[in-house]
Amino acid sequence: MYRFEVYKDKAGEFRFRFKASNGETMFSSEGYKAKASAMNAIESIKKNSPGADVVDQTKAEA
Repeated sequence: MYRFEVYKDKAGEFRFRFKASNGETMFSSEGYKAKASAMNAIESIKKNSPGADVVDQTKAEA
């Protein structure tokens, strides 16, 4: 089961990480001063990402 984990870093900021069902961290967030800001970011990702495009910005090698 995929999940978001909210935690406090060493600097006292709130962060979250998104984990795959095997426990591997797929991505993590920037630091937020308020927990509510981290929670809002999670909700925004959940709401707005289902149809996200993939943009490959790497250069094709010859």
